[in-house]
Amino acid sequence: MKFVFASDSFKGTLSSERIIQLLTESANKIFPGCECLGVPMADGGEGTVDAVITVTKGKKRVIRVHGPLMEPVESFYGVFDKGCAVIEMAAASGLPMVLPEKRNPLNTTTYGTGELILDALEQGYKKISIGIGGSATNDGGMGAMRALGVRFLDREGNELEGVGADLAKVADIDTSGLVQAAKQAEFTVMCDVDNPLTGPKGAAYTFGKQKGGTPEILDELEAGMKNYAQVLLRTFGMDADRIEGAGAAGGLGAALCVFLGARLRSGIETVLDLMDFDGLLEGADLVVTGEGRIDWQSAFGKVPKGVGQRCRSRGVPAVALAGGMETGAEKIYGFGVESIMTAINQAMDMEEAMERAQELYSGAADRMFRMLRTGMEIGKSSRFL
Repeated sequence: MKFVFASDSFKGTLSSERIIQLLTESANKIFPGCECLGVPMADGGEGTVDAVITVTKGKKRVIRVHGPLMEPVESFYGVFDKGCAVIEMAAASGLPMVLPEKRNPLNTTTYGTGELILDALEQGYKKISIGIGGSATNDGGMGAMRALGVRFLDREGNELEGVGADLAKVADIDTSGLVQAAKQAEFTVMCDVDNPLTGPKGAAYTFGKQKGGTPEILDELEAGMKNYAQVLLRTFGMDADRIEGAGAAGGLGAALCVFLGARLRSGIETVLDLMDFDGLLEGADLVVTGEGRIDWQSAFGKVPKGVGQRCRSRGVPAVALAGGMETGAEKIYGFGVESIMTAINQAMDMEEAMERAQELYSGAADRMFRMLRTGMEIGKSSRFL
């Protein structure tokens, strides 16, 4: 028997790596001598770099960059063979990097994310994948592009810093200084939202509040973003509002597409390709995936959907072991996941479930493998042949 374990982490309780350990222990208990292959999972957000370099046997490059408020910080990205690099923008421009009392998307910048991209280019990496979840920013990606040599100018020709407040001031864009290596590289953006740059579902009004934006700040950002969009249209002939996902990460999605020719793609699909997940399924009898909570959202760009679809295409059965399940969880059955089992084994509140996460998950894994063994015994019965 060959089992492949490819579960997302349970946020705040179990890492993907710990889940692999627990599944391996249970599998060997019920199926002594079985082969277990653990594949750490992420969907393009936090943990993506670690997951990819673990599977590809790559390494993490640690460098100093500027954080969301231009403070010096230590950051990182992952590199592996074939000239590939993978970046989490949250590692340089992420919301947790800004203290709650200092959160204001008028003041934050993606400059540090641009520095990560620049370093990868200078190191010779020509295929760069960028996860853009968890940002503290709403600068339209100006900060990141400024780090790569693009100049954003006001009406007097003065260069702007590239923060959210500068969106309304942009009058001209000079790309003559864009680093040459950026023009020769291939960029993929891991993005699972389709928000436009402006409007009710745009960058400011959809994501700005969680970044510290008051109603007044959001109105100012929206007005600035409309100005920025007009300058992009006038300069490059590209209507950023027609790019699905342009509003992701406060408009970084738009900048990566307009200035670097990036393509936006599902985070989990990108991660699975970087890992050569299809190749890892060779000879597998069962795949176990999962996440902390499976609900209707799991069918939209989450790990169980991506893993389930790959398993279905390769003819490998997949099941999900989750912390819990809520309304709409059954939608995941349409994407290659055949069954869901939950770790919760009795009535309990969330706090208790999180405190006992390891114990509950281990018990659920035992039950799952016992059920599998029972099914195999039933299958051997002549009555079912």
